[in-house]
Amino acid sequence: MDDEDRSMLTRVADYQWGRGAGTALFGGGDPEVTHTSSGRPRQVLADEGRLVTYATDGRFTLGVAGGRRLNDGLADGAYRVVVGDESEPFVREERNVFAKFVSAADPEIRPGDEIVVTHERGEVLAVGRAELSGDGMADFETGMAVFVRDGADEGA
Repeated sequence: MDDEDRSMLTRVADYQWGRGAGTALFGGGDPEVTHTSSGRPRQVLADEGRLVTYATDGRFTLGVAGGRRLNDGLADGAYRVVVGDESEPFVREERNVFAKFVSAADPEIRPGDEIVVTHERGEVLAVGRAELSGDGMADFETGMAVFVRDGADEGA
């Protein structure tokens, strides 16, 4: 990753997830950036897998490796949805998270935000897009809370 890509991608991550997100995502090692034919960054890859994809709307979509880095690097609970044992195997298999199984959610989450789904133990289970606000996830008994994009393999 060259300095120009790192600077721009770090700014976008800090805007999307808050100060420190860019450092959490792109600070370790030297991620590889793939570009479109026009030269725009597209994928950011690290040894452990895809960190993010830079979408055409100017926002990132998370990969599981990026979710792990955000989980480790952001303030406790930021952009996280927590589930328990009952839904863990389903979420790992890339099944969506339903509100009745959410035990905690960052109240700052808005519908459409890219978020990290973790187990109560703190382990990353998946990444996806919030369908409800953080408060709605905690309050509602029905409805889809998170559209799961990628599930984490057990023990990975």
